[in-house]
Amino acid sequence: MDLKSKIVLIYGPTASGKSSFAIKLAKMINGEIVNADSMQVYKELKILSARPLKKEYKNIKHHLYGFQSVKKNFSTGDWLKLVNEKILNIKKRKKIPILVGGTGLYFKALTEGLVNIPNIPIRFRSSIRSLHKKLGSKKFFLKLIKLDPLSKNYLNFNDTQRVIRAYEIKLFTKKSIYEWFKSTKSDYENNDFYKIYIDYPRTELIKRINNRTQYMIKNGAILEVKKFIKLRVSKFRTASKAIGINEIREYLNKKIEIQEVIDKISIKTRQYAKRQSTWGRSNMLGWNKIKSDSLNKFLKKI
Repeated sequence: MDLKSKIVLIYGPTASGKSSFAIKLAKMINGEIVNADSMQVYKELKILSARPLKKEYKNIKHHLYGFQSVKKNFSTGDWLKLVNEKILNIKKRKKIPILVGGTGLYFKALTEGLVNIPNIPIRFRSSIRSLHKKLGSKKFFLKLIKLDPLSKNYLNFNDTQRVIRAYEIKLFTKKSIYEWFKSTKSDYENNDFYKIYIDYPRTELIKRINNRTQYMIKNGAILEVKKFIKLRVSKFRTASKAIGINEIREYLNKKIEIQEVIDKISIKTRQYAKRQSTWGRSNMLGWNKIKSDSLNKFLKKI
């Protein structure tokens, strides 16, 4: 298997072992690792984002981890601009770029092109989320279909984030998100990539998530949130949506006990992992799906 001319992409749900697999692969093919996780870009969220520790790097260069302030938003467009620069520089050094993460939109923008949708004001977006919460998923979805009939062919009411996004785009720009999609094009050819999708059994993944949550709590997550609170980050900032911040805030305000914090974070993380898997099944049909117990076999074939 020749990966030396490729840009390697590794996607999978949270806690599926993407980072450790990427490091092993990088050592074998002379690669450098580039972050493709939207929360791991924030320097103040090392623990809650499960950012790889520097002691785990194994002398492999890592890029785009922990460099952005939580007080600033970081868009898919921001990531795409930086990642294109990183890919170019890594290739100039005769190394292999290995992009690893669980943010599906990042990979979609890289491989299919970034939809050039105008920026939508945060307060406008917040009002749409409030409307979704008020109506509930099914009624909101019916409202979306009436506003944007094209959405019916691509979404269902359970795709909460995508449904809300489609609604706000149509309402704000007067143009369907799927009309915006038609005008996009990637800077790369499909053959430029080797795409890996890590498929982890749900039962085993739940165990890993539960164990990781307990590890986070024991190893500084509470202190991390205390420092985050002191920064007075706006609730509209992307970083404020990180799983664990609100739950630990409740604990610090003496509203819940520590075990409930662990339970809540674990549940939210499992739900997030399920959404990531759903995204993968829907949007990564042409990717090389590798079962988690076959990762070492894959490495031996290289």
